Amino acid sequence: MNPRTPFRSHKVSDEVSPKGSHRDSSKASRKVSAVGAVAAAGAVATALVGAGVLGGASATAAPSSTPAAASSSANVGKGLTRTTTHLTLDAATKAAQAALKAAEKAGQRISVAVVDRNGSTLVALRGDGAGPQAYESAARKAFTAVSWNAPTSDLVKRLDEAPTLKDIPGTLFLAGGAPVRDEDAPIAGIGVAGAPSGALDEQFAQAGVHALDG
Repeated sequence: MNPRTPFRSHKVSDEVSPKGSHRDSSKASRKVSAVGAVAAAGAVATALVGAGVLGGASATAAPSSTPAAASSSANVGKGLTRTTTHLTLDAATKAAQAALKAAEKAGQRISVAVVDRNGSTLVALRGDGAGPQAYESAARKAFTAVSWNAPTSDLVKRLDEAPTLKDIPGTLFLAGGAPVRDEDAPIAGIGVAGAPSGALDEQFAQAGVHALDG
């Protein structure tokens, strides 16, 4: 983010005493002389520009940021950033296809979604014949799994102690979601919906997770 060049306006006024008479005439004359000097300098600069001595800069152009300022503004101080691990699109596609194939092999029509660490959808596949409700349900299960770094079948049990968890937007506390971890930290979530039971949905989601092992 480039810093804006600060500008300050100077207001020149004719100072008048309470009685209406002008103040020190010597001060006033010095002000007039200074203004005249500025005007003269402006005239010289205009002449030099017209003569090609100075660059073709416009008198009305705002000062631009110097390369040094632009360069320094792009540098972030140490300790203000951190590196995080994210699943690649290729890996997310591989996981989604593995879950879909596992379901097809079992004769089930499902939808599968893979979301990143922030809950944004990376890949969503709707299998042939999958119901319309399965598409969104798969994404919400994946979001729930990565948010709590746990299979959604385990999270369902938490509702007994904290029933309001299900009110969090975007979540779905039904079996069928599984987190993808890197050194025990969640980096993605896989959600499956459409099978006759949540246990089957989660089995297919886990097939997607296992496709990334090694």
